[in-house]
Amino acid sequence: MGDMANSSVEFYPKNQRRELNHAGGFGCTLAELRSLMELRGAEAIQKVQETYSDVNGLCRRLKTSPTEGLSDNTADLEKRRQIYGQNFIPPKKPKTFLQLVWEALQDVTLIILEMAAIISLGLSFYAPPGEESENCGNVQAGGEDEGESEAGWIEGAAILLSVICVVLVTAFNDWSKEKQFRGLQSRIEQEQKFTVIRNGQQVQIPVAELVVGDIAQIKYGDLLPADGVLIQGNDLKIDESSLTGESDHVRKSVEKDPMLLSGTHVMEGSGRMVISAVGVNSQTGIIFTLLGAGGEEEEKKDKKAKKQDGAVAMEMQPLKSAEGGEMEEREKKKASVPKKEKSVLQGKLTKLAVQIGKAGLVMSAITVIILVLYFVIETFVIDGKTWLTECTPVYVQYFVKFFIIGVTVLVVAVPEGLPLAVTISLAYSVKKMMKDNNLVRHLDACETMGNATAICSDKTGTLTTNRMTVVQSHLGDTHYKEIPDPSNLTSKTLDLLVHAIAINSAYTTKILPPEKEGGLPRQVGNKTECALLGFVLDLRRDYQPVREQIPEEKLYKVYTFNSVRKSMSTVICMPDGGYRLFSKGASEIVLKKCTNILNSNGELRAFRPRDRDEMIKKVIEPMACDGLRTICVAYRDFSAGKEPDWDNENDIVIDLTCIAVVGIEDPVRPEVPEAIRKCQRAGITVRMVTGDNINTARAIAAKCGIIQPGEDFLCLEGKEFNRRIRNEKGEIEQERLDKIWPKLRVLARSSPTDKHTLVKGIIDSTIGEQRQVVAVTGDGTNDGPALKKADVGFAMGIAGTDVAKEASDIILTDDNFSSIVKAVMWGRNVYDSISKFLQFQLTVNVVAVIVAFTGACITQDSPLKAVQMLWVNLIMDTFASLALATEPPTEALLLRKPYGRNKPLISRTMMKNILGHAVYQLIIIFTLLFVGEVFFDIDSGRNAPLHSPPSEHYTIIFNTFVMMQLFNEINARKIHGERNVFDGIFGNPIFCSIVLGTFGIQIVIVQFGGKPFSCSPLNAQQWLWCLFVGFGELVWGQVIATIPTSHLKCLKEAGHGPGKDEITDEELAEDEEEIDHAERELRRGQILWFRGLNRIQTQMEVVSTFKRSGSFQGAVRRRSSVLSQLHDVTNISTPTHVILSAANASAGAGNPRSESIP
Repeated sequence: MGDMANSSVEFYPKNQRRELNHAGGFGCTLAELRSLMELRGAEAIQKVQETYSDVNGLCRRLKTSPTEGLSDNTADLEKRRQIYGQNFIPPKKPKTFLQLVWEALQDVTLIILEMAAIISLGLSFYAPPGEESENCGNVQAGGEDEGESEAGWIEGAAILLSVICVVLVTAFNDWSKEKQFRGLQSRIEQEQKFTVIRNGQQVQIPVAELVVGDIAQIKYGDLLPADGVLIQGNDLKIDESSLTGESDHVRKSVEKDPMLLSGTHVMEGSGRMVISAVGVNSQTGIIFTLLGAGGEEEEKKDKKAKKQDGAVAMEMQPLKSAEGGEMEEREKKKASVPKKEKSVLQGKLTKLAVQIGKAGLVMSAITVIILVLYFVIETFVIDGKTWLTECTPVYVQYFVKFFIIGVTVLVVAVPEGLPLAVTISLAYSVKKMMKDNNLVRHLDACETMGNATAICSDKTGTLTTNRMTVVQSHLGDTHYKEIPDPSNLTSKTLDLLVHAIAINSAYTTKILPPEKEGGLPRQVGNKTECALLGFVLDLRRDYQPVREQIPEEKLYKVYTFNSVRKSMSTVICMPDGGYRLFSKGASEIVLKKCTNILNSNGELRAFRPRDRDEMIKKVIEPMACDGLRTICVAYRDFSAGKEPDWDNENDIVIDLTCIAVVGIEDPVRPEVPEAIRKCQRAGITVRMVTGDNINTARAIAAKCGIIQPGEDFLCLEGKEFNRRIRNEKGEIEQERLDKIWPKLRVLARSSPTDKHTLVKGIIDSTIGEQRQVVAVTGDGTNDGPALKKADVGFAMGIAGTDVAKEASDIILTDDNFSSIVKAVMWGRNVYDSISKFLQFQLTVNVVAVIVAFTGACITQDSPLKAVQMLWVNLIMDTFASLALATEPPTEALLLRKPYGRNKPLISRTMMKNILGHAVYQLIIIFTLLFVGEVFFDIDSGRNAPLHSPPSEHYTIIFNTFVMMQLFNEINARKIHGERNVFDGIFGNPIFCSIVLGTFGIQIVIVQFGGKPFSCSPLNAQQWLWCLFVGFGELVWGQVIATIPTSHLKCLKEAGHGPGKDEITDEELAEDEEEIDHAERELRRGQILWFRGLNRIQTQMEVVSTFKRSGSFQGAVRRRSSVLSQLHDVTNISTPTHVILSAANASAGAGNPRSESIP
C-alpha cells in the first residue's frame, strides 16, 4: 500500500510492471475499483486518501483529466471497455428456436400422436405375403388396389405433418414473444443519453458507451448510469432508496461521502464525477448479476470470487444454517408452485382437458375392443378358422387398422387445439395490449385481470397527474377559484408575488418546455415550487429575468426549508441599503407570523388574530376540503441602517406581510373518473392506498368517484388501520381484517407494509362466496412485496423503479389508471375467446367421436378416415383457434360482473349450444350414412374391403361434416345466447379470411385429394346439398337460441361437470402436483414464462456481497433492504430478459428528466 500512496510521479514506474498484466497500463485494477465502490462515507474517503491521496490522484491513475475528460481516442476507449467492461448488463441468452420446438414437443397428446403415426408408418411399409391371404379368414381382398399399398404410408405421414404444424406454431409464438421483450429493452437502451466531458467539451452519449475514467456531469433529476467518485459537487443530494430502501436523501460531498452509485437518483444539486465502475461491476450490476440477469460467465466469476472470499463465507455459515435454510426451504416450496392459484383459466382448462382426455381414452379403448372382438369372433368362432402362422401379418394389419381407428377417436376427442387457442389468444392480446400501454410480463396475468374483483391503486401519478398546479388563490382580499386575470391585480402585488416566488425557491427548480409538441411543460426539481413557478407563468409573467437580475450568488441569506420550520425564507439586499425577506411555507405556520396583509389596492392592512381565524375558516379549510395543499407567500422589509442579527431566525421571520395564499393540487387525471365508473359497473371495487394525509386523500377519492356521497364506506389512516386489525399482542387477525376491508375505500398515510397487509388480507379472506382476485399498482422499490402478493401487480413504467417492475406482472407504460381498465377488458376478452373456441371445439369433438365410435361398431370402419379426422381436427382446430381467439374486445365486456374463480368454463347456454348443434349434426350424418346412397343414387360405401378405393358416399359424409363445422364456427362467435351471430364479423378480418380459406382448401381436398384423403370428387348438385345442410346450422342456431336456458335444468350439472374448478385452498396443496403435472403437459408452450425458480439460492450470495460493503450500519441497512426485496424478487417467475439494466431504468420508463438538459 505504501508505495501506491506515493506521489504520482514515482508511482508509474513502480506499479506499472505489477499492474500491467491486468490493468493494461492503468493504475487501478478492476477488483480494486470494485472493492472501493463498496465503501461508504468516512471509510471511502480514508481508502481514497490512502491509495490515491485524493480524487485527482484516482483520475491520474485512470489517465483522465478532471476538467478536460477523456480524449475521443477510439483505441483508448476500446481498451477501457476491454479492461473495465462495458456499461450494459448482458441479458440471459435467449432460447434458440430449436429449444423452443423441443419444449413444444413435450406435449403428451402430441407424443401419443407421434407414436401412433410412427407405428402406422412402419406397418405401411411392411407388405404381407399375398398368396397365403386366401386361407386367412374373410379378408375381403376384392377391391385390392395397386395404389393402396403405396398410399398406406400417407396416413402416418399426414399425422406427423399435422404434429409438426402445431409444434412450429407454438414455438414461433414463444419465439416472437421473447423477441418482443428484447426489442423493447434495446429500444429503451438506445434512448437514454448522459452528459460527459470529452476533450473539454460537454457531449451527450448513449449510456451504454460510458467507460471507466469518463468525467460525467450530473444534475437534479438524473438517474446515475454507473458508479463514480465525486470530483466536485454543489449541494448534492441523492435518493439511494432504490439500493438501500432508505427514503431519506443522502448528502454527497467530496469531503464527507463522495461515492455515487448507479441506479440512484439525483434529487438536488449538481456536480461532476469520475466513473469508476460500469455494467456488471457497478453496484446495481452486481445485484442484477446475482438476480440471474447477468450471463453465465458472471456465475463462473462469482464462483471464483467465492473461493477468494473464504472468510466471508465462514461468517455466512451460521446465518445460512439457522434462518437461511428454513427460509430457502419455505421459498422453494413457495416457488415450486409458480403462481398456481393465480391462473384461474389454466386450472379450469387443465381439469377440463384431463376430463375430456379420459373420456376420449375410454371411448377409443372401447372402440378398439369392440372391433377386435367382432373380428375375432367372426373369423375364428363363426367361420371356425384357425390361426395360421403365415396369416399372422394379415391379422396384425387388421389389428393395426383397428388401433389406428382407436387412435383417431382419441385424437379427435383430445382437444389439443386448446393449449394452442390459449397461447394464440394470450399472445394476440399481449401484442394488442402493448398499444393500450400495458406491457404484459406474465401471460397469465392478462387473463387473471379479467377476473379481478378489487384494485388497490396508488394516488400520486396513477389517479393524479403527478404535476402540482396552483388551482385556487387568495390575493388582495379576493378568493379566486381559478387563475386570476392579471389585469385584476395591482402591479405592486403582482411584482411582489413574482419576486417572492422566483427568488425564494431553489434555483434548480425550473419549468422547461415540453419534450413533445403539444405535451405538458416539464417540471424539474421540487414539485411544490414548480407549482408556484407555474402560477407565475399562468399570470403571464416570467421568473427567469428576476433570477438573472438576482443570481444565486447575490442572495444575502437563505433559511432552507426543513420539516421543523415548514417554511423557507430568503433575504436580498435592496438598492437603498435595506433588506427584504421573502418567506413561503405551510399557510397555518406562516400566517401566524403575519401582522399585515396586502389589500386589493396593493396597500398594507393590519392582519389581526381575529382576521387570521376568519381566513382559516373561509379560505384555508375550504381549500383543504377540496384536497388542496395551502401555501402562504409573505415578505418583510428591513430598513437601512443597523443590520439585524441574521442568526436569530425567530426575530427575523416575524411581522410579515401576507402577499397571497395559494391552494396547490395534484389534479386528478381527466380520464380517471370515467375509468373508475367503468370498473364499478364491471363489479370491481377500487381502493386508494396513499401516503398522503386523510383529508386530501378523501377529497381526491371523491373527485375520482371512488367514494360517493351517501355510501357506507371507510377512510382510514395507516395507524388507525393497524390498530383495528391487530390484537393485543400486535398480531394481525384475519377476522378483524374481514370486518374492515369490505367497506374500506381509502387508506391514507399508509406504509408499504400496510399495503401488503391489506392485499394479503383481501386475498386470504373467506367471507365472500368467491375468493377475491386483487390487482395492485406500485412504483417504489418498497412496493415489491405487495406487487408480488397480488394476483396481478401493475408497475409504473415512468415513475417505477426496476425492483417494482421486476416484481410486477404488467407494466403500465403511461402510468395511467385507465390503462388498467383496458387490461380488464382484454382479460375478459381472453376468457370469452377461449369459451367461444371451446363451444366450437367440443361440438366437433362430440360429433366426431360418436360418429367414429358408432360407425366403427356398426360397419367395422369409421365413416371419417384418420387423415380426414386430422384435417377436421387439427387444421380446423388451429384455424378456429386463430379465428375465434382474435376477436377484438368490446365495451360490452365491462357491463357484466367478473366470472369469479368458480364459474364453470362451460356455461349452461354454451352447453345448450354444444348439445343442440351436436344433435343436428348427428341426425344429418347418420341419415347420410344409412340412407345416403339411396337419396343420392350412388354406391354404398359401407362394409368396403380393407383396401378399397374411396367412395362418393363417404366423401359426401365428410364434406357435409366440414360444411356444418364451417357454419357452426359463425354460431360459435356468441356465447351468451345473442341472436345476431354476424355482429361485428367484418371487424375481424382474420376470422373472415380463415372461414373462406378453410372453405377453399376443403374444395381442393374433396375434388383433388384422392387416395391420401380418401375422397372421390363430387358433382355440383352434391356440393349444393352439402352447402345447404351446412347452412342449416345457422337456422338451427336461431332455433336453439329461442329455447330459454332456464328451462333446461338438466344441463346445469353438465355445465359444471367439466368446467368447474373446485380446488379450495386446502385441497390445493394435495392437488398441486397432479394439476401441476397436467398443466405442464398442456401448456408446454408457456413454460417459458415460468422460469426463474433457480434464483432462490442467490439470496445468500447477495448477503455476502453486501457483507463486504462499507460502513457497518449502511451495510446492515442496505443488506436488510436488499434481502427483503430479493426475498420477493428472486423467485419471480418471469422472463429474465425484462430486467432493464439499472442504467436504463428511468429512461425505459420514459422518465422525462432522464434526458440531460444542456
